[in-house]
Amino acid sequence: MNYKFLIYISYSYALPIGNPLEVEILRRGDTVMWYSDLNDGKLALENKSNVLNTIKDVVNYKPHIVLAATNDVPDFISGLKVQIFHGFNAQKRPEGNNSFSHYRIRGFFDLYCTQGPTTTSGFKAEQKKHPHFEVKETGWSKVDPLFPIVKKEKNSLPTIMIASTFSKRLSLALNNDVFETIKILAQSRKYNFIMVLHPKLPIETKEKWKSLEGKHFKYYDTTDLVPLFKKANIMFADTTSAIQEFLLQKKPVVSFNHTFNHDYLIHVNDAAKLEERFEYALSYPENLLKNIEIFINQLHPYNDGKSSQRVIEACITYLHQDKTHIKNKPLNLIRKYKIRKRLGYFTFKSYNKPYTITVK
Repeated sequence: MNYKFLIYISYSYALPIGNPLEVEILRRGDTVMWYSDLNDGKLALENKSNVLNTIKDVVNYKPHIVLAATNDVPDFISGLKVQIFHGFNAQKRPEGNNSFSHYRIRGFFDLYCTQGPTTTSGFKAEQKKHPHFEVKETGWSKVDPLFPIVKKEKNSLPTIMIASTFSKRLSLALNNDVFETIKILAQSRKYNFIMVLHPKLPIETKEKWKSLEGKHFKYYDTTDLVPLFKKANIMFADTTSAIQEFLLQKKPVVSFNHTFNHDYLIHVNDAAKLEERFEYALSYPENLLKNIEIFINQLHPYNDGKSSQRVIEACITYLHQDKTHIKNKPLNLIRKYKIRKRLGYFTFKSYNKPYTITVK
């Protein structure tokens, strides 16, 4: 049969997550449409021809499978609701008893396509407490274009990629000492810097960093980070989840004011010590590389570039499986009302059991 997929997003940074899935769906000869519930995502989808513009269009489309790079998804849309994640577990801050928000169950998804052993174990533990969903480890679609890893040729000047999160407490982009130090290092002509900032950061912050543009500093206004990952020898970041994506290349990351003392990162808390830490990272310390290897084997052990294929196959398989043992999703009345209010679409329809197509 021809399966109808919906890729459901909110923000522009979800496009690199959905694009490899779209490629795989079309390769199989199935149908795929996109929908964004926020303007940021809608603007990012302007160049695509397969976009549903209103929530009414989405309902009428009647998808078999909904791939969501969001924290929730309308319960009144048909189809198997699948969480494909908008990032790795960045471990910025724990919630409650050291449980990270990455594993928060909101009661909207039928299937979690997890990225690797650490994510799988986290959601398997939640599944025991909330038996209304299934968990399948597939790898993450966003990093498919990263593979195969091509060893970067050594240039006369090393390239350092700078990436920053948006929260005031954690963002290196908002630290003036860091800005002034990078400004000096860019002028020193010892390094080439490439930088990308989180879309949610203030415009004035982006303009400030753009002012450093020159031969040795390049600012990129993009959510497609993989080409930048490949350009860089090392990364300088804070707690952004781009760290985990970059580490899959087995390249060092210097982290500024990270909230956890991870042994696979090079930590620094003083902007005056940045050059020293950069030089250490560029030496590719053997012990650090071993720690990175251990970490990525648990985070995302798939380096074949076929995670999108595994996601789609897992979705179709589960779509047809018997799910009579799966409990109903929670009532979620307040969250369901908020979704309806946000989208301006009010209905009593709700898919409380996983969507299933019986194979005849």
